[in-house]
Amino acid sequence: MAVLNKIRQRSLFLILIIALALFSFVLSGLFQNGDALANKSQSVVATINGKEISREDFLRKVEFAQRQMGQGVTNTQAMNTVWNQELRQAVMESQYNSLGFTVERDQMRNLLKTNLAGSPEFQNEAGLFDENKLNEYIATLKATSAEGYQQWVDYEQSIAAAGMQQDYINMVKAGVTGTLAEGKVEHGLENNKVDIKYVQIPFNAIADSTVAVSKSEISSYIKDHKKEFQVEASRDINYVEFREVASLEDEKEISTSLTNMLNNSVVYNDLTKTNDTILGFAQVQDVETFVNSNSDIKYDNRFVFKSALPKNLADNLYNKSVGSTFGPYKDNGFFKLSKLVEEKFLPDSAKARHILIPFLGSRAATVETVQTQVEAKKTADSIMAVIKGNPSKFADVLSLSADKVSNENDGVLDWFTYNAMVPEFRDYAFENRKGDIGVVKTDFGFHVIEILDQTATERAVKIATIAREIEPSDATIDKVFRDASKFEIAVADKDFQAVSKENNYSVRPVKGIEILQENIPGLSNQRQIVRWTFDEETKVGDVKRFNISGGYAIVQLTNKNEAGLMSTDNASAIVVPKIRKEKKAALIIDRVKATTLDALASEENQTVKTASSINMKNPTISGAGREPIIVGAAFGLKEGETSKLVVGENGVYMVEVTKVSAATELDNYQAFANRVGQQKANAVNTKLYEALKDASEIEDNRAESVQ
Repeated sequence: MAVLNKIRQRSLFLILIIALALFSFVLSGLFQNGDALANKSQSVVATINGKEISREDFLRKVEFAQRQMGQGVTNTQAMNTVWNQELRQAVMESQYNSLGFTVERDQMRNLLKTNLAGSPEFQNEAGLFDENKLNEYIATLKATSAEGYQQWVDYEQSIAAAGMQQDYINMVKAGVTGTLAEGKVEHGLENNKVDIKYVQIPFNAIADSTVAVSKSEISSYIKDHKKEFQVEASRDINYVEFREVASLEDEKEISTSLTNMLNNSVVYNDLTKTNDTILGFAQVQDVETFVNSNSDIKYDNRFVFKSALPKNLADNLYNKSVGSTFGPYKDNGFFKLSKLVEEKFLPDSAKARHILIPFLGSRAATVETVQTQVEAKKTADSIMAVIKGNPSKFADVLSLSADKVSNENDGVLDWFTYNAMVPEFRDYAFENRKGDIGVVKTDFGFHVIEILDQTATERAVKIATIAREIEPSDATIDKVFRDASKFEIAVADKDFQAVSKENNYSVRPVKGIEILQENIPGLSNQRQIVRWTFDEETKVGDVKRFNISGGYAIVQLTNKNEAGLMSTDNASAIVVPKIRKEKKAALIIDRVKATTLDALASEENQTVKTASSINMKNPTISGAGREPIIVGAAFGLKEGETSKLVVGENGVYMVEVTKVSAATELDNYQAFANRVGQQKANAVNTKLYEALKDASEIEDNRAESVQ
């Protein structure tokens, strides 16, 4: 009893202790749930209609996509590609699941056969798809490469998804048709026509400067049209770019160095203790070595015709004698010095036929190639001897040729220009005469060539060019670095715009940068800048220097736009013209007193215009443009009736209908009904997925889980 009395005496204290314990338990649960949610956002890229896309699986697919897409593709581009694929698959899967759509074994076999029928590794000796070879390939892949097998599974899933998607689309299309009633309406829209007279008071008759639009009006418009102005979180920046670009002094130095290469130079020889004369570009004979030793672009050992030369060389060097030079001259980011080193009269184009004999290791070799290079040369020589003895036998030995494309044309390579073929083939075809037959070795094998025809010869020239890229000097690069650093320090505690103006730097504003964006207008791929703007520690007004390709960018974060409605500042470019148009329309309507076209034209200093054969299908008015509201108003009038003032897209109108032409009644509207049905079916292709996506529940965690 004593214990019970003590408990009763301390009941309030115990209740408080128990309450605190329960409260701490609830709090710990909340924190654990919070941690769980945070961990989920790190491990789950997205949840789409209840389906989770894991970060590990997503990144694996991104890595594979980037390898498949090639070196020029960034990680973000690959990620966006995979995201679009995963999003589509998840959105569509929710539809398949609700309808019980599946791809059964037989359908999957047919889908794979359709997609892989052209792959040689899955064909039998007759060139037909062999399912056993496919099964063997999959089994080998599964046993030897886990990564390769997973990629095959992904491929099968994509094939299945494509098959189900097509079935789903076909099912939806089967449910959309055009009725006869819709066909009749379509016929009327096209063929009910009116002729009108009208007066247009264009909105530009009132100067924009006379119609003020306040921020509160912009804000009200946004609230009244919320759906149009919903935006994701974004950031606004200003930046100043410091480019490492060659100065005029740098260009002059490059040009001078090329000029100096023209002339001979005297160099002291430490070995012989005498002065050696080094031949300059103007006199040197081994131009290929000279060019390759001094140029940023290697020597091009080809003859070219005047038509193929850049205008500079065609005008200033082509007609000169061998040994003549031209330059230095500026061309496509280089300073160049050119010399005419050889001339020759060659046909502009030629026609030939050939038989190609490949050898082991040549580019035309296949699994059937067994001849060595020596053996292939003997075969080619023997074929040449046969053809030289009797050219009519060319067709008899054509079956030995590995060039299947030309074989279909009796071995003939129809008219080709001088530089269209590999050098060895080209030289034989253009430097020999019509009717000549010979053997030429190329990377593809040995060619037995017969020259069938050539065009008339013209002068071709070989030009050697020393090119030096126009690049900034070390002094210029150092100056750019100093200027960028100086500006970065100055704007740390001063106004960004003011300091830029003082130094004549151009400030580039960029608005609406989103968290997964990659490119910054004017700076190209700058994911690092985007990440910085969304870093929680980055505050509005902060400035940072970023290394960019060929220079630096000093960036200032100017605004953080939260997800929701667009800010008045960002929306003003869209909203102000709309509000201004509404205000102008009200001003015009308030001041107009006229009730007839002639009176209105006189009052507003406009003219009465006419437009004929207007229809509702294409609501365009001659002299005014597309005006659906005005056309609709005209169809609401009787012949001879005049409208009140009507606000259109491009101004305020008064319309008088002068003639009404009703559409001819048809016995059957099936043709128009079919057209309506086809329009609906086409809309399924373009709008179905977007509609399903808009209706889906999508939780996108890419910004948190993928950097």
